[in-house]
Amino acid sequence: MKKPYFPMFVDLAGKQIKVIGGGKIALRRVKTLLCFGADICVIAPKIREEFYSLESEGTLTFFEREYEKNDIQGADLVIAASNGKEVNRYVYEACKEAGILVNTVDDRRLCDFYFPSVVVTEDLVIGMNSMEHNPKKVKEARSVIETMFENERDYRSE
Repeated sequence: MKKPYFPMFVDLAGKQIKVIGGGKIALRRVKTLLCFGADICVIAPKIREEFYSLESEGTLTFFEREYEKNDIQGADLVIAASNGKEVNRYVYEACKEAGILVNTVDDRRLCDFYFPSVVVTEDLVIGMNSMEHNPKKVKEARSVIETMFENERDYRSE
């Protein structure tokens, strides 16, 4: 039996979010989170240039170095998006030990929540995910929704 996840909308304004990883997926996650006023700290040995040009409603800080276990202290939420499975698992384990919600981008079994595909219009925030990992279906649904609200769209993500 498929286990659905409850789609919950959370006020991220001022929340401390740590993103471990500085690549393409981490960049997409950060772009989405910044739209909701989160305070984000990106930690990675190499951070894509695009990160440095992001304008934000929240705050965005960077540490270009390897992840250290204490990096998650004070976090309300963590995204493990490094290019290394071992690092992501280490981040996951540290978060579980500290009681911090974590999303691991390369292993759905190591997630307390799934990061949704998001469409933001003038009056709506629409988040979606599939019951089973099916990014194609989500992408198709997002495309239909974006077309419906084409004239109102402020921002879209993944």
